[in-house]
Amino acid sequence: MSVVLCPPGTVGACELRGTATATRGMDALRAEHLVGGVDAIVLTGGSAFGLASADGVMAFLEEQGRGFPTGRFNVPTVAAGVLFDLHFGDGRVRPDAAMGRAACEAASNEEGPQGSVGAGMGATIGKLFGQERAMKGGLGTASMNLPGGGVVGAVAAVNAFGGVYEPGTGKPVAGPRAMPPEQGIVDTEEHLRIHGRPFEGFSNTSENTTLVAVATNARLTKTETHKLAQMAANGLIRTVRPSYSTVDGDMVFALSCGEREVALDVVGTAAIEAVGHAICRAVMEADGRGIIPAWRDLPESL
Repeated sequence: MSVVLCPPGTVGACELRGTATATRGMDALRAEHLVGGVDAIVLTGGSAFGLASADGVMAFLEEQGRGFPTGRFNVPTVAAGVLFDLHFGDGRVRPDAAMGRAACEAASNEEGPQGSVGAGMGATIGKLFGQERAMKGGLGTASMNLPGGGVVGAVAAVNAFGGVYEPGTGKPVAGPRAMPPEQGIVDTEEHLRIHGRPFEGFSNTSENTTLVAVATNARLTKTETHKLAQMAANGLIRTVRPSYSTVDGDMVFALSCGEREVALDVVGTAAIEAVGHAICRAVMEADGRGIIPAWRDLPESL
């Protein structure tokens, strides 16, 4: 699992369009909610079992004196989303409260490891034909500079049903592998249009969901932060195809944690690029660990 620890005063929102989602603490991200800020975002695997990791994050934050004041106690605001990765490795090993605390204790302002780590540990991509022809997903980050010293960053845990494509060129990066002797990546959208789905239902397509969090040091209201999440979702849509399918739990969190004066359209446009690059980096840094092919295992001609 992975955690984003927010500085005090951070405003949060989420664009939740996926239909195979599992979440925790999302109510506080609504614009009309009493709680104005957010203390942490948790991206985790283990399906709904992995939501237990947020307990460790809550305990860590409470010890730091963070949270919404309620008299004798502060109640931290922690929002969490999960991806389904129980079919990769030992599905009985799931993120728990101890892992949540450990992630908080290991948090850093420096760039962390990428690929098959954190929420991307069990992530896979391209499950049109099932896990047998899928590829390894992972965790990736990226950032973009804004005018006047602003910045927007993104972190993505990529565990998609569909394929991943470079944002600028449209070149396939990962997806369902062609059946030998053919090589390359099958275009999931094209196959769906022409041939339909080989399997119906969630159980046959296995685990899916892309989790994204974007953060900026621009000063945004809660409503503007939700709009940022909506705009950032376009980076997911451009890069993961198809996205927001009936068997994906895709969601995009957005965080505003600064005082820079930057127009929302500027921040949102940069966020689209950051999300696309973070998704691609998650795939390119992934290691299949001898269990499933990764991007690095593909022939150089692809």
